[in-house]
Amino acid sequence: MKTKRTFTILAVCLLAGAAFVFTGCAKAPKQKTIGFSVFDMQYGFFQQMEKGTREGVEAAGYKYILHDQKGDEAQMIAGCQDLINQGVAALIVSPIKPEVMGPIVEAAHKKKIPVVIDDIGGGGSKYDALVVSNNREGGQLAGQFAVDQLKGKTKSMEMAILKVDPSHVFALRRGEGFKATVEAAGFKVVKELTGHDKAEEGYTVMKDIITSNPKIVAAFGENDPMAAAAAQACADAKRKDIMVIGFNADQVALEAIKAGTMAATVQQLPYDMGKKTAVLADQLIKGQKLTFDDEAKKEIYVAVKLITKDNVEEALAALK
Repeated sequence: MKTKRTFTILAVCLLAGAAFVFTGCAKAPKQKTIGFSVFDMQYGFFQQMEKGTREGVEAAGYKYILHDQKGDEAQMIAGCQDLINQGVAALIVSPIKPEVMGPIVEAAHKKKIPVVIDDIGGGGSKYDALVVSNNREGGQLAGQFAVDQLKGKTKSMEMAILKVDPSHVFALRRGEGFKATVEAAGFKVVKELTGHDKAEEGYTVMKDIITSNPKIVAAFGENDPMAAAAAQACADAKRKDIMVIGFNADQVALEAIKAGTMAATVQQLPYDMGKKTAVLADQLIKGQKLTFDDEAKKEIYVAVKLITKDNVEEALAALK
């Protein structure tokens, strides 16, 4: 009996040991990856967006891969396809060319990869969610600021808008909001020209506006690179009387406001936008239902605020 009991105890111990060994050797679940293809990392706006995305992705427990489109359509397509081929669990894109997102989204969905768009636009593709600033409201804020500062204080009522690339449909809402607000107050937008989001084109366009419409009293840039360049064009033409307002709250614009060459900008919160896309990607990976501000368009809005000389120091400090 004693020998039998000893054998039984030994067998139990061996089985327990084997279970421990096999359990210990079992592979941990593979860490999933979220990829982000960003518009262009040379701009402060997208640097902040990338920071928010990266920190949000890593906080949620995923690996993170960044691809920089460098403002190039071909690089955007190739980079997104590469992320898909790497087997990311979700794809986040801030597209330089929204109209080519269709095939990218289709390729991702074939591999059951959800796609979240951050800003710019989805180009009519069947993305899973789109995060965007409340652009029209931002344009209205800029317009109301111009009206408050200029109405009754200037003889001319002429204004101009420097527009983003026509494919950036969400950013175009900024000019729409600005124009509706100032024209409701009696001003007239006499010139609308596109600078295709670029500082160098913004400078050239503003010089042309000053020449063709010398009576303008304010110019609204639908993004800050163009607005800051427009302010420089005004300074070079010795037209510091022209009020320049931008959109984004990029460092270049904040420094210009501090220096007095720009009057204001509308602050987007790209860091918050990036963090939001990470949260949405995580929810989609887990099969959770999303809540939209616009259900039909799958849009989620992030608030904006006006930055002037009165609060520019606070905005600059937030970039550090």
